Amino acid sequence: MNPYPPIAEHGLIGDLQTCALVSSEGVLDWFCSPRFDSPSVFASLLDHDRGGYFGITADGPAGGDAEGPAHGGRVLTHQLYLADTAILITRFLTPDGVGEVVDFMPVPEEHTATDRHQVVRYVRVVRGTVRFTLECRPRFDYGRAPHELVMDGSTARFEGPGVTADLQAMDAVALEPDGQDVRAAFTLDAGEHTAVLLTVRDAGSEAPPDLETGDEVRQFADVHRFWHGWTGRCRYRGRWQQMVNRSAITLKLLTYAPTGGPIAAPTMGLPEQEGGERNWDYRYTWIRDASLSVRAMRDLGFTDEADGFRRWLQQRLQAGGAPNGEPLQIMYRVDGDPHLTEEVLDHLEGWRGSAPVRAGNGAADQLQLDIYGEAVYGLAQHGQTDDIVGYDAWMSSAGLLDWLCDNWDRPDEGIWETRGGQKDFTYSRLMCWVAFDRGIRQAMATARPADLPRWTAARDAIMEQIMTRGWSTQRQAFVQHYGSHVLDASLLLMPLVGFISPKDPRWLSTLDAMDAELVSDSLVYRYDPEASPDGLQGSEGTFSLCSFLYVYALARAGRLEQARYAFDKMLTYANHVGLFAEEIGPTGEQLGNFPQAFTHLALITAALALDAELDRGEGGGQGWSAGA
Repeated sequence: MNPYPPIAEHGLIGDLQTCALVSSEGVLDWFCSPRFDSPSVFASLLDHDRGGYFGITADGPAGGDAEGPAHGGRVLTHQLYLADTAILITRFLTPDGVGEVVDFMPVPEEHTATDRHQVVRYVRVVRGTVRFTLECRPRFDYGRAPHELVMDGSTARFEGPGVTADLQAMDAVALEPDGQDVRAAFTLDAGEHTAVLLTVRDAGSEAPPDLETGDEVRQFADVHRFWHGWTGRCRYRGRWQQMVNRSAITLKLLTYAPTGGPIAAPTMGLPEQEGGERNWDYRYTWIRDASLSVRAMRDLGFTDEADGFRRWLQQRLQAGGAPNGEPLQIMYRVDGDPHLTEEVLDHLEGWRGSAPVRAGNGAADQLQLDIYGEAVYGLAQHGQTDDIVGYDAWMSSAGLLDWLCDNWDRPDEGIWETRGGQKDFTYSRLMCWVAFDRGIRQAMATARPADLPRWTAARDAIMEQIMTRGWSTQRQAFVQHYGSHVLDASLLLMPLVGFISPKDPRWLSTLDAMDAELVSDSLVYRYDPEASPDGLQGSEGTFSLCSFLYVYALARAGRLEQARYAFDKMLTYANHVGLFAEEIGPTGEQLGNFPQAFTHLALITAALALDAELDRGEGGGQGWSAGA
């Protein structure tokens, strides 16, 4: 067992309220319950010795590819999803046979919050004979809370403060105490199977019923049916069907079904640089990320998910302001709780020693004015339900725009949540322009009351300001903040939101400048920290969100050969099951929290745009080659 597998060497399973990461070696090393943002049950991804894990592995030292029928005596592992589902299969190729562990989480029939969550691990052998080892070592509350083991026949019960985990095993798996944890060793022949079921619940709640033969098969069929039914609603039929479907499933897995709030990523503390300090908690709902996901999900035909978040967002607007005194704050817990106090878990060493490990997020009270543009942008994406834009909801949105008329022209911390001080960020002004533009359009389309003259004046003033102060004549490009010459990849959203034509000379000049300075082998850095210090130590990789937005911008600019080549190359950086973290490191490794929703929604956006432009047959690769 690799104590710290690469970040990308994982698949994701979930039940739409929480989720788990399973390494390509069959080790469940990250799982929080009962919600995404709850304390961990297993967290060996952040500390192998203190975090806890649940492994089912084939006997023998794990190794890489080996030639010959005996694999050099090593165990090879491969991992895949059942197509168009969140059912994960880890395959073990041993010298004596081939076995599989099938992992999934049953999805509750009702989308109401529950304290009870299950992980099913179905084990089978398809060829020969395979010996397996099971180890279950929970460590509640990020490894801070002790637990006691209670053995009850074929069930191991781990009792911690306020939480209980029940591990139930079928007959072939004889659980044995190992201190306060359990182990098991078992052998299966071709055609044989068994299963274990982990249930995490509130202490004192009803224990799960006894595990009966066939339960795992019925649960598998239910989960398989759910995911195939859901993906069957996708209306995308383009060139990258498999990758788009996987991204959509990932976004669905990262959405908290009881409220409709999507999280940025299911993990915390995974670094943007190995050994560095840029380690944040992403298990929350960002106004920005979630609002931009509305259009991606709507364009694919998933209107229920788009409408669910729009309701969540309207509830935040109608709640009467955030603790920081602004109408909204940049992120919330999935239930809308605005309190995300950041703490350092100094007892955890971090992934490969990348400390500090932080829980909570201190950036929650930052001033980031762009969120108001993204909020209005998300609310303006019409779905199938009419009540979202009812009168009361509209009046709260209109009140937000009236407030923004007096507050858009302020320095803020900017989109990247840097801790280097407030500035007049061009992207923040851009999204304030979007807020007024979409608000004006929506008011006119729905005949709702609005101070249109005031909103129009603010919108036009912002455009004039960006075109004068946000434009560098020296760089012939739009820049990160007023008075600077620093480029910023967030501005790749300019044509997407309709601020500027994708073929406007100013935009094409900006795109060329970014290509020369921020793009490395089709991968895009979000900005240059040396040119614009962000208050943090260390470096970071290229930002996968920006790489896909770059593809979008190229496609809309008519540079189709370059766009397709960049998109196809970007897809090669996906992990073995099609997932992306936040960043790509200098040698192609994935870095940061994993998987990241923002990256997957940008993949969908890029694929849709590139498909549309290729179908129209516009543009071409004039003046560009793969060696450029």
